[in-house]
Amino acid sequence: MKSKLFKSMVLASTLVFWNCGDESTSAPSFNDFGALSSAGEIAQPQSAGSTQPASSETVQPGSNGSANQQGGEQGNGNGDVVLDSNASVPGSSADVGPQAESSSATGPAPESSAVVPESSSAAAPSSADTPASSAVAPASSSDAAPAVSSSSSEKKVESSSSEEVKPQGVFLAEGKDETKDQLKVKFIERTGHDGGGILAYPEQLSTTQKHGIVVWGPGGGTEPGAYGGMIRRLASHGFVVIALRESPGNASQGKPALDWLAKKNNDPNDPLYQKLDMNVVGCSGHSMGGLESEQMAIQDKRVITALLNNSGDLGHTAMSQVPQGKTIGIVYGEGGMERPNAEADYNNPGVKVPACLIKMTGGQGNECQQGECGWGHGSGPWGGMAATVAWMRWHLGGEDFRKDDFVGSSGRYINGEILGERGHWKGQCKNF
Repeated sequence: MKSKLFKSMVLASTLVFWNCGDESTSAPSFNDFGALSSAGEIAQPQSAGSTQPASSETVQPGSNGSANQQGGEQGNGNGDVVLDSNASVPGSSADVGPQAESSSATGPAPESSAVVPESSSAAAPSSADTPASSAVAPASSSDAAPAVSSSSSEKKVESSSSEEVKPQGVFLAEGKDETKDQLKVKFIERTGHDGGGILAYPEQLSTTQKHGIVVWGPGGGTEPGAYGGMIRRLASHGFVVIALRESPGNASQGKPALDWLAKKNNDPNDPLYQKLDMNVVGCSGHSMGGLESEQMAIQDKRVITALLNNSGDLGHTAMSQVPQGKTIGIVYGEGGMERPNAEADYNNPGVKVPACLIKMTGGQGNECQQGECGWGHGSGPWGGMAATVAWMRWHLGGEDFRKDDFVGSSGRYINGEILGERGHWKGQCKNF
């Protein structure tokens, strides 16, 4: 009896096993990103990143103090200037690698939860052959696939494009020391709109930023090559510099020089093609070149700042005519013949734009004005060239931290040592 009962139980269990086995299916597996894994592995997001270190090397240029009392111009007693043919200061340059660039990106992961793998053992039945209700796994089955939700609680990987974020502003050399050259430059003479100027710019032009422009005006009767140190220094800090052949003092040479650069900027065959920001222009110059710079700031809307070297309007009114939105400054010598005009131009009560007056004091020399002797008419472009470079990095390059060097009571160009030379800066500013 017991034997018969045991056989009956075995037979019943076998029948149940057969019936349940017909309904077993394998469930698809899902990875952590809500997407099907093609080979039982979890898909991983892709990432890419690279950084390129920058190299830097600077060379301290030789002292040009011997030129600070010579300059290219001297007074003749009538307020005019004449050429001093002995004025020539060599420039220097050093090589610095480009600024480091980095980028990173994370690849997207699939978000769809409705994908069914093409497997012969677990293929979904066709809707034409099977009722829709038969495709739903029974809730009580321990082998049923976990429910996949499309709610915001799903883990997602945001996609990112491969586009690089371009740096803002114009290009500046990574080295910030205005007393030293920073980059190797191309120095092309006998060029420009009239074939008599100098064009200088970094050998390695930026591929991600435009370059700001500086127009340099020589003193009356002085060749632009006499200012090679200043031209190279400005270009080595990242600017494209066009030095004029001459400076009439009325913007008649500065304007066509800028137009000439604009044509180069639009010429696909030119090395400067699309490398220039024609709306970020600064002007500077010595003596008559300073007057050319001042008039460029007044007359040309492309010019946003000017820094005169040993100069000042004879009528003492030009600085008051500079339009709002621009800045202007003057570097002059304690004993320079330009001193009365520089101070009167700055002190005109009609000056409404941000302006600075920066005097070089404590120099050696026999040029004298108002009871002071020392730094003379040639001081700015040689012994004081760092001030012009710092000014352009501030106003063209957007280095706002340099404001503290010019504005206030204790900055470098307010009450600081003239590095590499004898003497001190004594500056003042207004309307900032």
